[in-house]
Amino acid sequence: MSGPPPGSARWEAGEVYQERGSRRATGTVVWRREALAHLHRVRVLPDGCMDLIWTGGGLLVAGPDTGAHLADDPPGTGCVGLRFAPGTGPRVLGVPACELRDARVPLEALWPGREARELAERVAGARDGARDGAAVLEEAAAVRLRRAPGDPSAVAAVTAVATGLRDGVSVAEVARGVGLSERQLHRRSLAAFGYGPKTLARVLRFRRALRLVRGGVPPASAAADAGYADQAHLSREVRALAGVQLSVLLSER
Repeated sequence: MSGPPPGSARWEAGEVYQERGSRRATGTVVWRREALAHLHRVRVLPDGCMDLIWTGGGLLVAGPDTGAHLADDPPGTGCVGLRFAPGTGPRVLGVPACELRDARVPLEALWPGREARELAERVAGARDGARDGAAVLEEAAAVRLRRAPGDPSAVAAVTAVATGLRDGVSVAEVARGVGLSERQLHRRSLAAFGYGPKTLARVLRFRRALRLVRGGVPPASAAADAGYADQAHLSREVRALAGVQLSVLLSER
């Protein structure tokens, strides 16, 4: 689903799900979902990102997925979260992304218990529900990013890798562009993205094709534009990464 354009700082009244780009934490999208009246099953698709989520029962971290994750949202439980662009999550959460691949863990498993509990209490005590809770999480992420150790050039290299793979550049060319061997790139990608560059490229190509189809582009054209051999290739990847056929995935939206 889509929300306001990145950078927007305003939530629209009456919308069930919304997102906006963070103005405080680079590489972060802030999102929220209103409480629903009935049990709702959500198909979370792999996107190379990691999320920090407040569910009302506490803070949960969702690692980078290699396939669809099905989650049941009970009625009456809205949530708010941060979605970290590929390579950003480990700098906020303090652990290599590969340790959280396909995982859902409480924040207390990653941060010192007191720090995690204090953040949860601040979100729970926010004055205006999801709106102020989002601001609390956003500021916490911004602080963690400012304090995160690391060479700025290494951070820039991670961004360059993610951008190149998103744009369909080959793994070999991406490695040359950041001055690494393919083996070095694979090792650094595990820590930054949760999986190797070929898997990240596969996930990002899938997301690119899905955006095109959801925007009205015919599947055959979307497959070609996204870099698939043909529509059948796209269909196989959709089944592998989403767990259902493309037509079913589009109907679930």
